[in-house]
Amino acid sequence: MSNTLPLMKGLPRAKVPTGEPLVLASGSPRRAELMRAAGYDFEVCPAADSAECGVDYKETAQEMVARLAFQKAVDVVRRRKRSFIIAADTLASCGAKILGKPKDRADAEAMLRLLSGQKHDVYTGVCLWSTGTNQCYLDVVRSRLQMSELDEDAITAYLDGGKWQGKAGGFGYQDDNDWIEIVENDSESNVVGLPMERLAEILENFASLADKVQKEVR
Repeated sequence: MSNTLPLMKGLPRAKVPTGEPLVLASGSPRRAELMRAAGYDFEVCPAADSAECGVDYKETAQEMVARLAFQKAVDVVRRRKRSFIIAADTLASCGAKILGKPKDRADAEAMLRLLSGQKHDVYTGVCLWSTGTNQCYLDVVRSRLQMSELDEDAITAYLDGGKWQGKAGGFGYQDDNDWIEIVENDSESNVVGLPMERLAEILENFASLADKVQKEVR
């Protein structure tokens, strides 16, 4: 992601309420770029792949991103002392179908064909956790997008470019595509993978929002 992109400009920032070192529990380069663009000083400590495991076919996309963000936070909490941890997970949903990161090119193509000409939702679950106070807050932010009808040339060109890799729904809003627009909740950063506006709000109000974690995480 380039710093010249409009979505990287004017991102809000808030202080870490506990004064602890800030840790981003994600290996996503897009989330790290958003954090850096907003001016946060942080360390990256990705959650283990196993933290993203576990499929419950009864879950909605909103429930799934909340659970996965929480699992990622727990994984990093177990390895960190005196840290303020931010974990996130992003999924797309079209109708009843949940779309995560495509497994391969064919999977990405199937997702693009499903989304072509359709409205769909992007959900990002965000979990903030202070190891010092043992407080945690979990939230989910939804944005609705409209994708234009994609012809064969557009699909092939995007797939050939490889930008679908590692992106929920098989595409990236930040890839300067003219065939996607946000029609509800215009948080571009949420669609990219971390709702910076909501993150700043949670940090500013963490003491009143967060709950004490009832069980010790080990």
